[in-house]
Amino acid sequence: MARRPRGRCLAHLDPGELDEVVRALRPGSAVDLRGTVVGGPLLERILTATGRRPGRARFDRAVFDAPAVFNDVVFLGDATFDRSVFHHLASFLGARFAGNASFREARFVRELSLHRAAVGGHAAFDRMTVGSDALLSSAGFRGTASFESADLQGFTTFDDTRFGGDAAFRGCRFGRAVSFRRTDFTGRAGFEAVRFAAAAYLTPAATRRRLALTDARAGARLVLSAEGCAVDLRRISVAGPLTVRLRNAHASVEGASLRGPATLTGRGSSRVTSLSGVDAASLHLDGVDLSACRLADVRRPEGLRLTGCTFARTPHGVQFAWRWPPLRWWAPRRALADEHAWRGWAHAGDGPPPTPHRLAVLYSRLRTAVDDRATAADFHFAALEMRRITSGPARRWLLGLAWALTGYGLRMGRAVVWSAVVTALVAAGLLASSASHAAHRAPVPAVRPSR
Repeated sequence: MARRPRGRCLAHLDPGELDEVVRALRPGSAVDLRGTVVGGPLLERILTATGRRPGRARFDRAVFDAPAVFNDVVFLGDATFDRSVFHHLASFLGARFAGNASFREARFVRELSLHRAAVGGHAAFDRMTVGSDALLSSAGFRGTASFESADLQGFTTFDDTRFGGDAAFRGCRFGRAVSFRRTDFTGRAGFEAVRFAAAAYLTPAATRRRLALTDARAGARLVLSAEGCAVDLRRISVAGPLTVRLRNAHASVEGASLRGPATLTGRGSSRVTSLSGVDAASLHLDGVDLSACRLADVRRPEGLRLTGCTFARTPHGVQFAWRWPPLRWWAPRRALADEHAWRGWAHAGDGPPPTPHRLAVLYSRLRTAVDDRATAADFHFAALEMRRITSGPARRWLLGLAWALTGYGLRMGRAVVWSAVVTALVAAGLLASSASHAAHRAPVPAVRPSR
């Protein structure tokens, strides 16, 4: 950046001219090094002259050809480093930005450290490139923070970092392992279309609004946890193991492609709202509410394992119909949300409800996937019920009779009731027959002996 009245940037001023410029600086003075080649001595002189408390700082398109050390510097105004190039270490350890901080399209050839740094305004790191490790742990972002389309090629850590506003990582690329352990997201955490080339650990201490990984791609292990918020995992693709832990949260996994073993664990009031189109060789759901989650569109339901899950319940009551059997009574049993949609007991959602034949196949496959016998028996009962509905008239009549008498052999209480009824009817018939026979017998005349 040319300096008036000399028309040259600070890096090209004569020593006397540079001394004159530096002597004019005070704490809070504006610093303008746009487009300047900044060496280590020049940067240190500028920071020392301002008491390491510069005002409005402009380093756009600056080139740092030596380690750039801004440790514990307090930027009293906005600070911009847009399109700047750091050929060596860039360290902002413990730095404070009272206003906004912008590093858009900045290029860090080596390491970047923002450990324990704090930004009071908006923080922008969009499309920046870090060639080596990025240390952003224990940092604090009071306003919104944006890392959209950033390319972080080394190990990256946001451990113990606090985001006071929304945090946007859309389209970000992580070349090596990345860690978000104990990170605090006060606003929305958006990781849409993010690329994780290595292991990723998104285990924040809190995400109070929403955690979104829509269209994200993970090439290795992905560990994710969330509490008390919505989790969007639609169309996520994971090549390695996937571990999702929910607490009082709800997640949508619609259209996900899970090539490695996947586990989704829920605690509290956690639920899964959609598994439509999920392609998973092995997906274990543990302790989640599936009462509103349709499973008919899961591509490989035989790969599911369901332990401790909650399902929908059939309604209670008696129903009359103009088909066999004309009188139906509904005993409580566990059922899939897909059956509720087909019967019209619940909203069908975006897609059409499955056919009874599809439901019969689905129930048959899932009965071996559940962990308790009661749920497996209910699913077997539902499979036979769907087969009865899709059968021809003769077989439907026989299956209807089997339903009414024994509940397809799964409701033996009905057989006991029918046995008691038949026994009572037979006993009543025998008593009535005995009484009628006694009433119609002719009287036998008494024979008196002759004297």
